[in-house]
Amino acid sequence: MKLYKLFVAVLSFFPLSIFAQETTDTIVPVEVEYEKAAFESSSLVDNQTDRVYSKGTVEFIMNHRFGMVDGSNDMIGIWGVANIRLALTYAVTDRITVGFGTSKENRLQDFNLKAAIFKQTVNGKMPFNLTYYGNWTVSALPKEEFEYTSDRWSFFNQLILTRRMSKSVSFLLAPSYSHYNLVESTMQNDMLALGAGGKYTFMQDLSIIVDFTTPLMKYEQNTPKPGFGIGIEYGAVQHAFQLFISNSKGIVNQQNIMYNQNEFFNGEFMIGFNIMKSW
Repeated sequence: MKLYKLFVAVLSFFPLSIFAQETTDTIVPVEVEYEKAAFESSSLVDNQTDRVYSKGTVEFIMNHRFGMVDGSNDMIGIWGVANIRLALTYAVTDRITVGFGTSKENRLQDFNLKAAIFKQTVNGKMPFNLTYYGNWTVSALPKEEFEYTSDRWSFFNQLILTRRMSKSVSFLLAPSYSHYNLVESTMQNDMLALGAGGKYTFMQDLSIIVDFTTPLMKYEQNTPKPGFGIGIEYGAVQHAFQLFISNSKGIVNQQNIMYNQNEFFNGEFMIGFNIMKSW
């Protein structure tokens, strides 16, 4: 009888021990919750941002710069010589987008890549976003302008560090490297630069945006001037519109960094806008 009771007790305990073992061995992975992108749009006046869209998203971009506001009879630059860029990007994955753009000035055709390396997390374990942006650009000017085909090429590489401080405030810091295969004899083929910017949302979907880029190297003559832009942005989930004043006439990044000769605080600036729409 004692043996029977012991046998029953063992059988009763056995399923409980298995259940306890299964409970202990089963580890439910904790899903990482990422912070909302620091910037609503993929660009900030003249710089790129951390915004990388989800897989399969197509984005259309229009960048427009009117002529210089110089007080002449040109309707604050609207009747002046304008520069415009049209572009499309496609999100290959949730972290990588590729794109192509064409610009009026110098007939620049740019092939670009953006990749999210680190993303800011809600729990603060990753306190910032780190994104790579690069392009390969070729000029489609007539062949008489170039001795060699490679003279048409230029390249741009940038690391974009951003942080969403709050629902209203975001900051950006972006070191970059630009290269032109063909430059004037007084210039250098390469240029290091540092960009910075920020956004302050003061009303729902409305923000003040500021962008600044300064070259870190000098030429023998005509060292490029820092770029500065300030304006407002209307941003929503699938579209953004930016209206601003800036002293950077070029739209492709390396063109501004290596060739800009306008001084914003001397009154040399133009009105511009960016339109971004995603599907």
